[in-house]
Amino acid sequence: MMSLLANVTAVNVLVVGATQGIGLAFVKQLIAENRIGHLFATYRSASTATELFALAEQHARLHCISMDVTDEVQIEQRIKDIKHIAPQLHWVINCVGLLHNGQQQPEKALRQLNADNLLNYFKVNSIGPVLLVKHLMPLLKHEDPSLLATISAKIGSIGDNRIGGWYGYRASKAALNMFLKTAAIEYARRCPNTVIVMLHPGTTDTQLSKPFQRGVPPEKLFAPERTARQLIDVMSDLSPADSGEFFSWDGSRLPW
Repeated sequence: MMSLLANVTAVNVLVVGATQGIGLAFVKQLIAENRIGHLFATYRSASTATELFALAEQHARLHCISMDVTDEVQIEQRIKDIKHIAPQLHWVINCVGLLHNGQQQPEKALRQLNADNLLNYFKVNSIGPVLLVKHLMPLLKHEDPSLLATISAKIGSIGDNRIGGWYGYRASKAALNMFLKTAAIEYARRCPNTVIVMLHPGTTDTQLSKPFQRGVPPEKLFAPERTARQLIDVMSDLSPADSGEFFSWDGSRLPW
């Protein structure tokens, strides 16, 4: 695990959005680590958390927590609940993201823009994550090194935008990057042992990417297990100098 945590014998981890895809893959890989003290995994709907609940029955160290990142009151309360069990966290990985659902799809043209849909993108992809960062500081403010990582997307890079489209998703991920870059500067003053990073996972075979996989070369479509493993490798090599940066799955830095 993270080289910065070489001297920490019981690493406490929070995975936000852990019911499927990349989040669930993180839980499966991290719970196998002997150095994990407590692993907290959040879910929004119990109906989609069956596999997560089954894992919790097998591992006493795994705690399932209901959390909706668009509800700040709930975020604050759940983090207080976590603190009763583990007063410190060392790794936090936020995997929550919205690209499409039954009510909305990525916009390909200006005529498709809808104010409610745009707000929904920002609530889930931008505002929720920065509110997590706001309320998590007390659990990350300790003497041990810690990491707070959020799954972003290369499509949120303004410098890399060459084909357009996907207005709401692009803009909400760009806003996420700015929120966390700014938070990293404040954390450096108030919570200096925490590294904050944004991660591009690559195209992963999940429900989020399923409708958009046509044309993706097989070698560039990752299984969730591979994505989680690659991102754990990236996170394990980070240092305090990397805080506030935007990394791809292969460890390369992405343009803003």
